Amino acid sequence: MKSYGLVSIIMPSYNCEAYIDKSINSILAQTYTDWELLITDDCSTDGTCRIVDKYAKNDSRIKLFRLDKNSGAGVARNNSIRHASGRFIAFCDSDDQWRPQKLEKQIPFMAENGHLLTFTSMYRHNEDTGRTLYEKCPRKVTFGSEVRCCHISCSTAIYDASRIGKYYLPKVRKRQDWGLWLTILRDIKVAYGVQDYLVDYLERGGSISHQKSKLIKYNIGIYRHVLGYSFIKSWLIFLFGFTPTYIVKRIKRLITKE
Repeated sequence: MKSYGLVSIIMPSYNCEAYIDKSINSILAQTYTDWELLITDDCSTDGTCRIVDKYAKNDSRIKLFRLDKNSGAGVARNNSIRHASGRFIAFCDSDDQWRPQKLEKQIPFMAENGHLLTFTSMYRHNEDTGRTLYEKCPRKVTFGSEVRCCHISCSTAIYDASRIGKYYLPKVRKRQDWGLWLTILRDIKVAYGVQDYLVDYLERGGSISHQKSKLIKYNIGIYRHVLGYSFIKSWLIFLFGFTPTYIVKRIKRLITKE
């Protein structure tokens, strides 16, 4: 299979021993093999590091880094980005999984079309209910549409660092990935979606993304601290831009079939 360049896969970890085996194995199963997996652990207190060490000893493409203090997923991802040497920067969370052909389909889509930031459709699995929803991604996302609602799921995204340089997640505690896409899109204007379902996203009951009511302040925080909007402008966008767009997105998710 033709290589379009090394893909640096960024994975943060924190007390995820129940999930990270499957996540790593989904990377190992990729049909596109020119990759490195950079895992930065955020001071796990369970067996996460022991599991990662096992894989790193058997495959030199897998590297483990450890933070000195618990700092959040954004700091962990940024540490891995600093150590990345690939043309492409990809993201996979430690409780999500990639389908085997993700890189095989997404990397040529980027390289042959000159796309700088891409993302994919995904399966959304709810850990509590066991229900799976199909989340079809847009064919393209602009800065304006991304401001109104986050359309790019972290574990689906890849950007071309050889052309736009390395971008790092903003220094906010939550929704850092959305802040990253907005920062990139403010510069490159448009991102493109691969329509294939290439990621299995796990929606966990205890995760921040699952507790929608708590996300309001984090969304406002992105508008204020990442985009630099005023307090009033941030709330207006949230109420009249984000909220209706999010409701439509949820409805589409419920009715979409593969």
